[in-house]
Amino acid sequence: MTFAYWCVLMAALMPLLWAGAAKSRRDFDNATPRDWLAGLEGWRRRANAAQLNSWEAFAPFAAAVIIAHLAGAAQGSINALAGLFVAARLAYGLLYIANWPGLRTLAWLTGYGCVIGLFVAAA
Repeated sequence: MTFAYWCVLMAALMPLLWAGAAKSRRDFDNATPRDWLAGLEGWRRRANAAQLNSWEAFAPFAAAVIIAHLAGAAQGSINALAGLFVAARLAYGLLYIANWPGLRTLAWLTGYGCVIGLFVAAA
């Protein structure tokens, strides 16, 4: 399995990291988790938002990696873009939780640029 495919797995697991942070209070209500999450404030609310955005970012990234592989793009380019995507998305979540929106946007743009780069590499 290529490094880029491992990055797809890391990206698939990343939302669970942010969900765990959001749900780290002792009073988490697993009977009505969405209602409980909707009532969060502060960094835990932002951690949940990072989780949701990570799920949204996953599908285009996974598709881009698979398409780049199938199209025969250079493996080094695929690996580099996939690794940068995972690093950018990790930074994105941390910056979201820390409430640094300007840098968070930069991290988001970097990750999205990697997805576009993967599609361009496949062309």
